[in-house]
Amino acid sequence: MTYELLTGDRDPELNEILERGLDEYNFAATGTSAADQDAFSLKVVDEAGEVVGGLSAWTWAGLCGISMLWVREENRKDGWGTKLLLAAEEEARRRGCDRVAVASFTFQAPAFYQRHGYVETGRTQGIPGGHEDVHMFKRLD
Repeated sequence: MTYELLTGDRDPELNEILERGLDEYNFAATGTSAADQDAFSLKVVDEAGEVVGGLSAWTWAGLCGISMLWVREENRKDGWGTKLLLAAEEEARRRGCDRVAVASFTFQAPAFYQRHGYVETGRTQGIPGGHEDVHMFKRLD
């Protein structure tokens, strides 16, 4: 049998294959199943229906992972980041999660998460511009 290594652009079909393969492996290693994972989002809109900010997250067997949290620049001092984060933590609790993980580049908002009780667990160096990716964790009470 011969094999060929191919390089290409973004490949949604390949992503699905990889996701299924990793899920199968991860579920076996952790004693979990697809039923233990889900995703949710939160969105703030203004009177015109334009997005002010939002948050996307995933859950897996008691762990919530915040994928993205963003608030448009002109609304960043209005408290929407905190409202979105607290609402996400509440939704995570409602879904049976007792812990949350998030990462934020040093030029983004690590201090914001730390003010909300998140503790740094590590950093990935080598982010463009000399920045780092700060990994954080919080137990939900």
